[in-house]
Amino acid sequence: MKIKVILLIMSLCTTIGMQAQKAMDSFEVQVDGLGCPFCAYGLEKKFKEFKGIKKVAIDIETGNFSFQYPEEKKLTMDAVISQVEKAGYTPITAKITRASGKIETKETNITELTSESEIVTQQLLVAGKCEMCKSRIENTSINIPGVTDASWAVDTRVLKVTFDKRQTTTDTIQKTIANAGHDTRSHKATQEGYEQLPACCKYERLDQE
Repeated sequence: MKIKVILLIMSLCTTIGMQAQKAMDSFEVQVDGLGCPFCAYGLEKKFKEFKGIKKVAIDIETGNFSFQYPEEKKLTMDAVISQVEKAGYTPITAKITRASGKIETKETNITELTSESEIVTQQLLVAGKCEMCKSRIENTSINIPGVTDASWAVDTRVLKVTFDKRQTTTDTIQKTIANAGHDTRSHKATQEGYEQLPACCKYERLDQE
């Protein structure tokens, strides 16, 4: 009788353990800026900092990035978005399907203009050195509420940005770009932010005005 009880307990423990292992949240992120296998490798490597990540899949052509993570670790949407940005890329949309069936979604900002909007175009010096920098700078800019267009030139390092003066300012734009790891004339990226950039993006730092 005792043996049967022990076996039953062991069976229940095994079943519970297997169920716990199967309790995984599913994540789907559309990432902008993935241009080559090296980019995909850099993104995957950054996410492997999350111990326990499973079933990582990246489609370079579409920018679709998916993975699974243990439900018990309660990985948040903000943490996922932040990790994509730390890898040097811009998340366009993100979706989490929790093991419980609950779905969470997030989309990038879309600026809405009104009859009172004051649209201006400014040119700002932004440090960078490659096409990956270009993608990061432009996408960081376009996701600022109030910005409607952004184009950065690798050769001149000039960002041409169009925005609604009623919603944002050049100072806010430069500060946001600096937070993404790129120096501007008015705001300098932190050393930590600079060091987190991929090796090919390590530009010559700007002197501040």
